[in-house]
Amino acid sequence: MSDKTNETVTAGYKRDWRVGWIVFIGLMVLTLVEFFVGTLPNPSAVLLIILALIKAALIVYFFMHVYRLWREEKHG
Repeated sequence: MSDKTNETVTAGYKRDWRVGWIVFIGLMVLTLVEFFVGTLPNPSAVLLIILALIKAALIVYFFMHVYRLWREEKHG
């Protein structure tokens, strides 16, 4: 591989790791919000369901790589 290709691959890995960590932190924050909503005297089931759906969407979109379905394939 050429140096430019190595730099591109390395930059891609760094970007992927950064996005993964951001999503992970977002999931942790949403989990904490769910916990605190759940410990309220009258927890809102609707709010908990909405939070769970947001977390599920993040997992499906980023960790299951669903976003690649709408991307054009690169050839060559």
